Amino acid sequence: MAARTGKQFLSGLKKPRDIWVNGERVNDVTSHPALAGGAATMAAVFDLQHEAAAECLMPDPETSEPINVSHMIPRSREDLARRHLGLQRVAEFTVGLMGRTPDYMNVTYAGFAGRADEWAVNGNDRGAANLVAFQKTLRRNDLSLTHTIVHPTIDKSQGDVPHAGNEVALHKVADTDHGIVVRGARILATLAPFADEIAVYPAIPLPEGADAYALSFSIPMDTPGLKFLCRDSCSTQASLFDRPLSSRFDEQDAFVILDDVEVPRDRLFINANREAYNTVMTTGWYPNIMQQTMIRAQTKLEFAYGLGVRMAEIINDVSPATSQLLGEIWTYAEFTRAAIHSAETDAFVYGHGVCFPNGGPLAALRAALPTWFPRVAEILTLIGSHNLLATPSQSQLADPKLRPLIDKYLAGAKGISSEERARVFRLAWDFVGSALAGRNELYERFYLASGARNYQIANVLAPKERGRRLVDQILGVATKDAPKADATRRVVNLPSRGIEK
Repeated sequence: MAARTGKQFLSGLKKPRDIWVNGERVNDVTSHPALAGGAATMAAVFDLQHEAAAECLMPDPETSEPINVSHMIPRSREDLARRHLGLQRVAEFTVGLMGRTPDYMNVTYAGFAGRADEWAVNGNDRGAANLVAFQKTLRRNDLSLTHTIVHPTIDKSQGDVPHAGNEVALHKVADTDHGIVVRGARILATLAPFADEIAVYPAIPLPEGADAYALSFSIPMDTPGLKFLCRDSCSTQASLFDRPLSSRFDEQDAFVILDDVEVPRDRLFINANREAYNTVMTTGWYPNIMQQTMIRAQTKLEFAYGLGVRMAEIINDVSPATSQLLGEIWTYAEFTRAAIHSAETDAFVYGHGVCFPNGGPLAALRAALPTWFPRVAEILTLIGSHNLLATPSQSQLADPKLRPLIDKYLAGAKGISSEERARVFRLAWDFVGSALAGRNELYERFYLASGARNYQIANVLAPKERGRRLVDQILGVATKDAPKADATRRVVNLPSRGIEK
């Protein structure tokens, strides 16, 4: 089938699925008021890959038909640079506000398929072969894929992973002639209303005795027994003028219930194999997928900086305090850009001929971003102040009696029109103050685990030899194997793989 158009994508969403939003079951996600804006934006993302084909498309390595570059299994730094261009194009289209555009899962499964040898551990050869076959289906049919990896929290004192006997968490309940039956729930399926399939794959390692919860698979969204309970919609049907972000970029999040769902045998990647479940996410997944998500983060930070600059220009705020605040946002964006560049420049072959970015700089970003993004929202709120609330609507500007008064009392500095002022500050409010803004802040805080947990991970990943040696140097402790010259760069792999210098 090759790379789809937006029209083809929307046609695929017409299949019936059990999706609930705002208290009702949705018959057509492409036209429902709470979902139509997101569906249209997603369709535009599919069209974008054709409009920017030189950056977004590449030939399938087996069929030569055009596929999205996010399906690439990277074998070199040049491949990563090529993929970067396509990922950046999508991120710029959504200004980084949609964290789960299809390229996220495309990159994920390309990485899984590239390291299928790791999925074959503990006798899981068939599951690994199924995964490779699915990745081909994903790229050749240009599917939109959602995923869910987090177990529901009922009693926090019981920990974050299920133990034997937990009936809430997703688990295997039976074998069938055609596959297995699973039952339970997971959180959250972002992009669920706009997906063709849903994937389940490992997260936090499972304890001994929890083999029934060690599952990975992908199935169509219309599979019997699948139910999706969407959070309250942040989408609006207001004009692009009044709600330039909320009307377009609500990607939705859904609680997933799997009510005795049969998973076909050829779609099972891990079938109650705890050893495979606990190991496949500990190597190449994280540095591979971080390329996509950090390019998105960089774009969103750059958008926030540009928005802050425009807000200050509208009211001619040239104070040192505002300049300092803007400089802070730019610093976050530049640190992010530099970390991505470093990770790509120091990319290396992780094994099986697959080249992924260096994980070190990306681990640092992963820990810092959950605090950077809320701070950015705070900065824009401080710059905007009451001006964020003094924003006439499109209908008010169109009113012949109100317009002269608005032009007189709500114009910008240095001849900037009232309409331009309203546009900029309405955009800012939609970014920091609307329901969508609140959802996005929560997303940035937790979508790759909390900042606190990621700092803990960063400490585990961090190379410690150089720091220890510098301390020993001051303490006068000689080390037999101390190098004669400092290595100023480190290529960081995951804990089980050690450190390459």
